[in-house]
Amino acid sequence: MKKLPLVGLLILTVACSSTSSVIKNHKQTLVNHNTFVITEMASDRTYGLSDQNPVEVGGVSESSGPLNERRFLNALTGPNGEKISYFRSGSCCPVKSNNGMSGMAMLDNYRVTYEGSKDTVSIYINMYDSSPLKAPYGFGIKK
Repeated sequence: MKKLPLVGLLILTVACSSTSSVIKNHKQTLVNHNTFVITEMASDRTYGLSDQNPVEVGGVSESSGPLNERRFLNALTGPNGEKISYFRSGSCCPVKSNNGMSGMAMLDNYRVTYEGSKDTVSIYINMYDSSPLKAPYGFGIKK
């Protein structure tokens, strides 16, 4: 009998908790099966280039998370329209996500370069949450 009030209190606490962590399920648009539509350049220079501000492509709930990551990258060019190349360097950086397991998700890190580039750039991608896509600072958008 003593457990019943504790269970009720727990349910009330969870039900009344802050809704600051919103489930992000923005519907992405495709150019074709392998490429997303991106129409905007990021004004925030950290977008995608910092694990604190990852690109959110979604898709994990439909078993298309890794494909969505590639769809995003396939929509990018170098700053002057150069073809990019990329590889997944691994997972990193736990982030809060209501779409992840136990409220957490891991980001994927891709190393991206293009012809004439002097360095490889890290792009951080979240396949658990989805929000409007933008081209990170220093990249262009495929036409």
